[in-house]
Amino acid sequence: MEDNTMKLGLLMEAAQAHQALAESALEKLSAHLRELDTVVRDEIRRTLLEELQFFGTESQRAAESLRRLRRAANLRLVTWSIGITVLCSAIPLGAAWWLLPSPKEIVTLRSTRDELATSIASLERRGARVDIRHCGVGERLCVRVDRKAPAYGNTGDYLVIKGY
Repeated sequence: MEDNTMKLGLLMEAAQAHQALAESALEKLSAHLRELDTVVRDEIRRTLLEELQFFGTESQRAAESLRRLRRAANLRLVTWSIGITVLCSAIPLGAAWWLLPSPKEIVTLRSTRDELATSIASLERRGARVDIRHCGVGERLCVRVDRKAPAYGNTGDYLVIKGY
């Protein structure tokens, strides 16, 4: 029995040694796992920071592109506004230049108007306001007379024309 006891003792000792070795391996594995967890977390943080920096850079580029696009759109809008304003101003000015008389023509027209006004005044003094028509079947020449005015001439056959 002693031999069995010895074998059993050696077996127990070997089992304890294996258990201690297994526990040591588990502790090392657990330490490696913690280290691995730390490494993985650090790697994830580093990767996340790199990606965030990349997205930050890309978003800054996109924002700058949008600013340039806005400036270009504003410049295009200003250019179109100025062009349309110039065109809308040029059309009436061109029409006025084409249709309205020149200053020289205006002076000539005013002179002609003054001459015509003087001629009309002279004609009115000399009888231009006479209302003359053709009357009757024979289309004889008639004049409207002022019936309230006295008759003139030796036989009273002259009457005053209405309006004089």
